[in-house]
Amino acid sequence: MSIITSRHHGWVADCRAIVRGDDARLLLDGWHLLAEALSSGLRIEWVAVDASRPREDPALLERARASGAVVGDVTAAVMDAMSPVRSASGIVAVCPRPAVDADALVSPAPALVLAAFRVQDPGNVGAIVRSADAAGATGVLLDQQTADPWTWKALRASMGSAFRVPVYRDGTALDRVRSWQRQGLRVIAADPREGVSMYDLPLTEPLVLVLGAEGAGVPHDVLALADARVRIPMRARVESLNVAVAAALLAYEAQRQRSARP
Repeated sequence: MSIITSRHHGWVADCRAIVRGDDARLLLDGWHLLAEALSSGLRIEWVAVDASRPREDPALLERARASGAVVGDVTAAVMDAMSPVRSASGIVAVCPRPAVDADALVSPAPALVLAAFRVQDPGNVGAIVRSADAAGATGVLLDQQTADPWTWKALRASMGSAFRVPVYRDGTALDRVRSWQRQGLRVIAADPREGVSMYDLPLTEPLVLVLGAEGAGVPHDVLALADARVRIPMRARVESLNVAVAAALLAYEAQRQRSARP
C-alpha cells in the first residue's frame, strides 16, 4: 500500500466519526493499546502508522497483519488528522467494540463489582476500570449518565484494562444492582460522611461497591438501596478523594480482607 497523503481518506473519516460518537467501533491510539487489543482477541480492522517515525514495534504490526488487519503508512499530517491526542503517538487503529455479557461481571465468586453512577469524566472512568483490573475486581458496572468507557480518552486512561475486566454500561444499572442484591450480593455505597470505616466494615462477601460523582456523591436512590455505607478514613481537612482513587482503595481493602480470611 502506498503512503496515504490525503486527509480525505476513509480512515481519517473513520477516526473522526468515532471521536464524534460512533458507538460501534473503538479508536486505539498508541502501540500499547493496539498490543492489548490484539492480546485480548479483538479483531483489528486497520492500522495506520506515521511513515516519518521509526517503527516502535515492527513485530506488533506483523501480528496485526496476521490477524487480518490492513496496515498502512500515512504522512505526519494525516496522522495528526486521525489522532485526537494533542501529541500523536504515531499509530492508530480501529476495531469493533467488544460485546460484554452483564453476567460476566459477577463471576468468578466471590463477586467484587465496582459500580459507578454519574461519573462524567472519561479519564476517571478509565482509571476506575484500570483500578478494578489491578485489584482483581470481577467487573465494572456503569450507568448511562457515566462517561462512555470506550471513548479514546477513557481507553487511554484504562491502559488496556477495559479489554481484560468486564465493563458493562447501560440505562438499567440500578435495576441490575437490585437484581444482584436479590441474588445475594451485598451492596456497599461509598459515603465519606456517614459511612463506616473501610477497616471496620466486612468486605469479604460477594459485593457491589457503589461510587458516585465527586461532589454529588452516590445518588440518593442508590444510597437508599445500599445494605451499608463505607468511608475511607481521611484527615479532617480533606473532604473527599478522586473517585478513581477511592475505587482503588476500596477494592484493595476488599481483597486484603479476603486474602486474610482463614
